Amino acid sequence: MATTNDLKNGMVLNLDGQLWAVTEFQHVKPGKGGAFVRTTLKNVLSGKVVDRTFNAGTKVDTATVDKRGMTYLYKDGADYVFMDGDTYEQIHVPGETVGDGANYLLENTEATVAVHEGTPLYVELPVTMELVVEHTDPGLQGDRSTGGTKPATLETGAQIQVPLFVNTGDKLKVDTRDGRYLGRAN
Repeated sequence: MATTNDLKNGMVLNLDGQLWAVTEFQHVKPGKGGAFVRTTLKNVLSGKVVDRTFNAGTKVDTATVDKRGMTYLYKDGADYVFMDGDTYEQIHVPGETVGDGANYLLENTEATVAVHEGTPLYVELPVTMELVVEHTDPGLQGDRSTGGTKPATLETGAQIQVPLFVNTGDKLKVDTRDGRYLGRAN
């Protein structure tokens, strides 16, 4: 248990049997009446975002979420298997929990897995990944002046848009949050 005065960004609350992460909070002291805390909460499982206001000093139930650095090993059916580097314990994370991050997962990728009471909640990949282009059509000579893009398939099977000068076999930096091309890797 904690009070609304102890709220911090990233803290996970257990409200009405659901887990909500605090993404933003603001203490408000109006000229008249009692102080209150205005928060923006994100549902850990569904991703739904809501605004909620609490009276200052109200007790809220905090959830213990264990965030551990883990290594992605392999895909087993619809599950993704991660291993804790310290204990060598392996956990199966369902595909729905991994979400779009699966498009950028390579074996032996380090990721952060958040676990609550033995249930994996979400997987945080590194912000950028270096991936090799498996296939892309060659850019045509006259197209370079427009700064256009073309589709490319990465080694993980993900499709992203890349500049026309990128060729098959190039190693690229990709933003794992939205699949944006960030540049060539050295």
